[in-house]
Amino acid sequence: MTILDGKKISNQIKEEIAAEVSQMKENGEKVPHLAAVLVGNDGASLTYVGSKVRSCKKIGFESTLIHLPEDTTEEALLEQVEQLNQDKDIDGYIVQLPLPKHIDEEKVLMAVNPDKDVDGFHPTNFGKMALDMETFISATPFGIMELLRRYSVPVEGKHVVVIGRSHIVGRPISILMSQKGEAANATVTLTHSRTTNLKELTLQADIVVSALGVPEFLKADMVKEGVTIIDVGITRVPDETRERGYYITGDVDFENVSKKASFITPVPGGVGPMTIAMLLKNTLLARERHNSAN
Repeated sequence: MTILDGKKISNQIKEEIAAEVSQMKENGEKVPHLAAVLVGNDGASLTYVGSKVRSCKKIGFESTLIHLPEDTTEEALLEQVEQLNQDKDIDGYIVQLPLPKHIDEEKVLMAVNPDKDVDGFHPTNFGKMALDMETFISATPFGIMELLRRYSVPVEGKHVVVIGRSHIVGRPISILMSQKGEAANATVTLTHSRTTNLKELTLQADIVVSALGVPEFLKADMVKEGVTIIDVGITRVPDETRERGYYITGDVDFENVSKKASFITPVPGGVGPMTIAMLLKNTLLARERHNSAN
């Protein structure tokens, strides 16, 4: 059984990007600049954005954090998005989700310039990804594909079962793994909360990608021997006996499923670190595009 170590691979990717940035500095070129917009004080969002800013600093990117109060109006946020669209110094930016309930997320994401949408959420980028055109791929699916590639996980001709149909993970990964290319060429079944014969399908699967958000949902009796498991779920489970008052777990009963798996991602330390690494990779791509367009 091989652990797909996202922390290790994400550090490798950051080192590769840092080397490129160092070369840019030596050549007197502009380094990539990533901005993040955070509305309110959601704990998980603060942690995630903080991690992005630290990663930028570590690899030599410029970074800007725009932290707006919880009661920011939709109009004010859209104005901020437009400013970032126009700012030639910013190569890419993200609007951290979730947004407060009084703001229409779709409206905000639609306002982001697709050329700066390093999260890969804009319909233009999602559409290009689905058509196998060059574009920004949403960071989590991009990270999964990179993990599979770097560990040479056999994917071609395999049956992949994806659990969860979100636009951020489930749907894009089902498209990417069925396309032509490395870590792809699979036959993919996309399942969700209304799928009636889920266990029957997961038992047939050579690879299971679970992006459900239900702690330890996938049990050992739901998978076959030699399966590859990609656990995208990350949930804080309250636990009074722990110092933090909670522990973090994934969608998969790791202890028991890992005994049957040939490859498996841990939680934490699997897909999570890859998401930030690929966001940085997208920012690097955005800077290259802007340079070639000018």
